[in-house]
Amino acid sequence: MTYEFKLPDVGEGLHEAELLRWLVKEGDTVAEDQPIMEVQTDKATVEITSPVSGRVVKLLGQPGDILRVHSVVVIFDVGADGAAQPAGEAAAPTAAAAAVGAAAPAAPAPPAAPRPAQPEAPAPAAPQRRALATPATRRLARELGVDIHAVPGTGPAGRVTSEDVRAFAARSQAAAQGQEAAPTPAEAAAPAAAAPAARSEADQERIPLRGIRKVIAERMVKSKYTAPHVTAVEEVDMTELLAFRAQAKELAARKGIKLTFMPFVIKAVVAALREFPYLNASIDDEAQEIVLHKRYHIGFALDTDAGLLVPVIKDADRKPVFAIAKEMNDLIARGREGKLAPDEMRGSTFTISNQGSIGGLFFTPVINYPEVAILGIGKTADRPVVRGGEIVIRKVAHLALSFDHRLIDGGMATRFLQRVAELLSDPTLLMMEAM
Repeated sequence: MTYEFKLPDVGEGLHEAELLRWLVKEGDTVAEDQPIMEVQTDKATVEITSPVSGRVVKLLGQPGDILRVHSVVVIFDVGADGAAQPAGEAAAPTAAAAAVGAAAPAAPAPPAAPRPAQPEAPAPAAPQRRALATPATRRLARELGVDIHAVPGTGPAGRVTSEDVRAFAARSQAAAQGQEAAPTPAEAAAPAAAAPAARSEADQERIPLRGIRKVIAERMVKSKYTAPHVTAVEEVDMTELLAFRAQAKELAARKGIKLTFMPFVIKAVVAALREFPYLNASIDDEAQEIVLHKRYHIGFALDTDAGLLVPVIKDADRKPVFAIAKEMNDLIARGREGKLAPDEMRGSTFTISNQGSIGGLFFTPVINYPEVAILGIGKTADRPVVRGGEIVIRKVAHLALSFDHRLIDGGMATRFLQRVAELLSDPTLLMMEAM
C-alpha cells in the first residue's frame, strides 16, 4: 500500500520552500523520523523527516525546485496493511500515487467534432513574485481586468505604468475581436535582441542562484526598487563606551557571557527609536497606510558561510545588556551552524549591520524591507579629533543610516542619528536613558 507524504508547514505564513537536496533515493528503506530531505525556507535550512517507515517509491522534485506546502513530495510503500501510516491520514492512493504504477490501458476516445476557430488572446507573461507598480496603477489594472504581472513595464527598473496597463488592455481587447493591435510601449521601445557573443566553456563557470543567495538577491532588489534610499552619515566617539565595556567584560565573563559593544548599540538604538517612532515603522503599500510598531524587535546582520542572515532580538527594550549579549551569542552560534528557526529571523522592526570587525570607513546598507531604516556601523579606529581646542586621539567610528525617503525626511533621520551617537559617546547617559 502506498502513502503520499506532503510537504508539511515549514513556518508560519510560508507557502513554499526550495528543495536543497534529497537525503534518500528511490528504492531506499527508511525508518519513521529518519531525515529524508533538506529545504530552504525564508532564510533557514529545514531538515524534513519521514512520518512513516517503508520503502521510497518516488521522489517528486529535483534540487532547486520550488515546492508548495501541502504538495506531495514523496511516495512510500508502507506494506500491504498500511500499518505504518500515521493516524488520521488516508491510506488510499490518490492520483499522484496511481501515476507511479502502471496505467491501465484505456479505450481510444472517438474523434472530437471540429470546433470553430476562436481568436487567440496574447499569452500572459510568466507570473512574477511581485510586479513593480504604484497602488493607483494596480487599482487601474483591477478595474480593466488586467493581470498586472503579465504587463511589460516601461518605467524605471521595469516598473509598470498606467500607460502600460491601458496599452495591454487595448491589445487584449483587440485580440479578442480578431484585430491587429498596436504594440505596447515596452514592445515598441525594445531594441532588437543582439546575438550573444560566443564563449568558451573554459571562460566561465555557471552556479545556480538558489538557497539563501537567491532569497538575498530577491529581497535586495525589492527593497531598492520599492523604497527610495537615502543615507546619512555621522561620526561617533566610542572611546568612553569601549572603556566601559572593558570593565563590564570581566563581570560578563564570570557569567559565561561574551560581551561585545553591539548590545550597547542595540540599547542606544531602542532609546532613540522611542523618541523617533517613525523609524520603528513600515509602510503598507497596498492599504497606503503607515504602520507604527509599538514593540522593538531589533534585527542584526550576521555574516555566515551560507550567506547573510538577520536574527532578531525580540522586545529589546525590555532586556538588559547582559541578556541581549547572551541571546546574541546563542543566535550567532546557531546561525553559523545553519540551525536557526524561521521564527528567529522574522518580525524585526529595525535592523543593525556591523561591518566594523571586517573594516571600512563606512558603507551604505540596504534597508531590510518592509522596515524603513537600517543602521550601518563602520570600523572603530584611532583618529585625531578636536577636544577643548586641542587635537587628541580618540576611538572613532562612523554610523550610516539608510532610510526610506517616502516616510522619513533628512532632518528626522539626522536628528535620530545624532541621538544614537550622543548615547554611544556617553555610557552614563546611555545607562540612564536606555534602562
